[in-house]
Amino acid sequence: MMDALLVDDSTTMRLRLRRLLEAQRGVSVTDHADTASALVEAQMRAFDLVLVVCRMPALDGIAFIRCMRTIPHYAQVPMVMITDDVSEAVRLAALEAGATDFLDRSMPGVELTVRLRNVIRLAKAVRRLAEQAAWLDGEVEAALRHMREREEEIIFRLALAVEYRDNDTGDHTWRVARYSQIVAEALGLPPEACRSLYLAAPLHDVGKVGIPDGVLLKPGRLDPDEFALIQTHAAIGQRILGGSASELIRLAAEIAASHHERWDGSGYPEGLAGPEIPLAARIVAVADVFDALTTSRPYKEAMSFEAALACLRADSGRHFDPACVEAFCARWPEIRAAGDRAPAPIRPVTEPWARVPILLREIAASPAPSDRRVHAPPVPAAREPGAPEPAGPRAKPRPAGAPDGAAGERAGPSGGRDTRTDGRRRPRLPRGPAARTDDAHPVGP
Repeated sequence: MMDALLVDDSTTMRLRLRRLLEAQRGVSVTDHADTASALVEAQMRAFDLVLVVCRMPALDGIAFIRCMRTIPHYAQVPMVMITDDVSEAVRLAALEAGATDFLDRSMPGVELTVRLRNVIRLAKAVRRLAEQAAWLDGEVEAALRHMREREEEIIFRLALAVEYRDNDTGDHTWRVARYSQIVAEALGLPPEACRSLYLAAPLHDVGKVGIPDGVLLKPGRLDPDEFALIQTHAAIGQRILGGSASELIRLAAEIAASHHERWDGSGYPEGLAGPEIPLAARIVAVADVFDALTTSRPYKEAMSFEAALACLRADSGRHFDPACVEAFCARWPEIRAAGDRAPAPIRPVTEPWARVPILLREIAASPAPSDRRVHAPPVPAAREPGAPEPAGPRAKPRPAGAPDGAAGERAGPSGGRDTRTDGRRRPRLPRGPAARTDDAHPVGP
């Protein structure tokens, strides 16, 4: 069914045109005697054809067509001017206003019928083209959405692969992403920018794939050479992600390269200071350090949320952008909610995590198969006198029914015991200095 709008102050001409239009199959006519009421209805309904008389008491036909063309739906809809003045001046004014064709009131019935039939065919063709264009727009949008979802999933899987080296699940990856998104929202960034930061933040430590386990997982302080090696992960991450055609990957490269820069210029790798540091990297720096402080690592125990927040405030203006710390504090309830809740294996389909499983280390309880063992770095102080270096698993699976620890906590030297292959318990390792956190305050000897 095609809807036509007819506007004419002459009752006789309005009835005549209505009969001619409705004689065509599939045409429904709505008529008005004045342009003001017709314009109101045109804004509420989507007509496929508009016919208007040139001379009207209030708003004339030319002004009416000009107003109609400003409504998005009527940009291409055929509009016919009905007139008894066929002068060139009137025709030119009507065409400039957006008229498609003209109908003369004195036109013979046969000719008028044929002209109306042609206009109706044109209106139907325009409608089909509009419907096809809308369908194509929908298909393109669906394809782009699918492509973005695949890109997002690849990013999160790559981030999980990096984190799998020193963390049993993807909790840290998700929390840093969520914290960063919350801070970005508090800073008033556009929704699209907040979403992009949420997706790019998980790759901030992708450069750690180039750091040996003996340094990355060392329980204790790093010596100067080891700390220098740790620092190279920022440049490695930038090289891995840099030069991409994807705007999202380029943002991730910017974050990977600069998230260890400090507001006072004492960070690495470039020693950038203040606004020289990209805003995305300044935001992720706050999120990354907070999560590093509040989770267990092989070289330290977890800090309480309140104590970690106090550390951020103390380093505001030195390590961190004061505006980012202020935004972080302003959204504290949301930060706590994100930190207290580990991401579920299944999330809403709009989230990349819906397609990314939680990665658990493939280690049997005891004894561990020889091809599944993960050797811990030598720690002479923790060994029994005369005992060989143990080759037990780095992380022991949590027994059934055991209470959960902090989100993202991994058993190891600072939390839980390893088991020897002969079944005897290995003594608890001495705790390394709590001052060492690679993401917060890395130190030398």
